[in-house]
Amino acid sequence: MQLDVFSDLSERLNYNLKNLQLYVQQGALTPFDKLAEACHWHPDVEFISVLDGYMNFFVNGETVHLDKGNGIFVNSNRMHHGYSYDMTDCKYIVVCINPSLLGNDHWIGKQYWEDKFGPKTEDYIVLTDHECWHRDALISLNKIYDEMHSEKRNPLRLLSMAVGLCANIGDHIEEKNEQTTIDQAWIYVWKMTAFIHGNYENKITLQDIAAAGSVSRSQCCMLFSKYIGRSPNAYLISYRIQKSCEMLLETDRSVSEIALSCGFQSASYYSFVFRKETGIVPHQYRKL
Repeated sequence: MQLDVFSDLSERLNYNLKNLQLYVQQGALTPFDKLAEACHWHPDVEFISVLDGYMNFFVNGETVHLDKGNGIFVNSNRMHHGYSYDMTDCKYIVVCINPSLLGNDHWIGKQYWEDKFGPKTEDYIVLTDHECWHRDALISLNKIYDEMHSEKRNPLRLLSMAVGLCANIGDHIEEKNEQTTIDQAWIYVWKMTAFIHGNYENKITLQDIAAAGSVSRSQCCMLFSKYIGRSPNAYLISYRIQKSCEMLLETDRSVSEIALSCGFQSASYYSFVFRKETGIVPHQYRKL
């Protein structure tokens, strides 16, 4: 399973309802390769509530541990992804709220959103049952999920609960003083990942990736580790495997043709890497 992530690592969310940009689903880590989501960002603020198990959650260079009953708020436009560090599954509720819910006109509510969920405030807040407002937020996530998936769901109630949840966070989120450094680092990361997405079928070296971001090789490795959670080469291989999976499912091309089209030197090496990444060989993946 892959998220719908573009070359700049932004994710396209498939909202539950037309014309209501609110994403509310239950999820698990097992459908993802190696029980790890792709690193991504979006303008929506995101909430996670862990229903069963546990996971690590990466946000803008920091990693936190989330146990059952806990959750996390992730601010707008932050790099993030959840993953299992020991191949143990985790089930959770995810709620993503887009600023368009407040409308497009510039009014005091929109200004409040920009102030509270812009680059100057905290990247994330871990939600536990130790504070009352944390508990209120976690309870709200369950109520939003129940309402969204009810046969008698009320869009006005959904809108009210989503805005109320953001208002709760807005009352407690704090400012930070490092957005300039982070914004510049993002530009480097976006340029390098865009280069990989646009040239994955060709031979790519670490120097090529670093040059795309106008950074040194050591800086390239540091930025990938901090903002994506893996090395440049690991990201390249993962993306090549992702594109090859699409070809295996959507075309009748041979494994050898797909291997060369996705930047692998030979079919045997491609099969070796594919098995290492997914646990099965390409022919098995295509049959399944």
